[in-house]
Amino acid sequence: MLLCLDVGNTHILGGIFDNDKQVARFRYATHLIGTADQFGIFLLNILQANAISPDRISAAAVCSVVPSCDFTIRHTISMYLKVPLFVLQSGVKTGLHIKYKNPGEVGADRIANAIGGIHHFPNKNLVIIDMGTATTVCAINQKRDYLGGTILPGMRLGMESLKSNTAKLMEVDIEAPSTYIGRSTRESIQAGLYYGQLGALKEIIAGYKQEVFANESIMVLGSGGFAQLYRDKSLFDVILPDLVLQGLCMAYKLNKETIQYA
Repeated sequence: MLLCLDVGNTHILGGIFDNDKQVARFRYATHLIGTADQFGIFLLNILQANAISPDRISAAAVCSVVPSCDFTIRHTISMYLKVPLFVLQSGVKTGLHIKYKNPGEVGADRIANAIGGIHHFPNKNLVIIDMGTATTVCAINQKRDYLGGTILPGMRLGMESLKSNTAKLMEVDIEAPSTYIGRSTRESIQAGLYYGQLGALKEIIAGYKQEVFANESIMVLGSGGFAQLYRDKSLFDVILPDLVLQGLCMAYKLNKETIQYA
């Protein structure tokens, strides 16, 4: 079995794969990661809750956009699972042709999403939207060229910015509002966050289709914690909540022969 960890700014998304089939899923607040002992005990408890013996984990794969957590993650894997560790980073095999000016700048989570995307939909032009702390948009053509992307603040960042930089605006629950127009300050913030993100993404997708793909057919994939809020808005062709984990699993398979112990 393979343990996959996507270390994001807000959450660590984890999954366990058995012969490419995902058999477990969990989340952990990134700011609570603490020491290797604390996170290691959490992982053991997760395995126990899913009736999986730690001895069945044969390797771990990690993609991270939080460098301050990397040592703790590596130490945890080494101490508590004692298995080879694969880290998705610059220089490993991805099956992609990275067209960024500096390929090393592309976030590991975006690369994992792209790998997962081309695994599910080979020979397709893809736009992958991951809605988390930040909302990222990535373009991959049918030749597996990773062409680049767009990054904008996610809804939670937008909400926290309003709360932190104004005197009277407050924190709100992030949810789909019933109307475009709010009739209270709270409803107005919710509508602004939700429809502001929706409008921005529709504009970006339209721009990609014209500028990047010359009006060829594209598939728009949604992922990340907030993508489900737009299920009924004709924004995505398909929503794959665990796309990053699936891509990380595929990346592990591509690099299996070169992996060393943590």
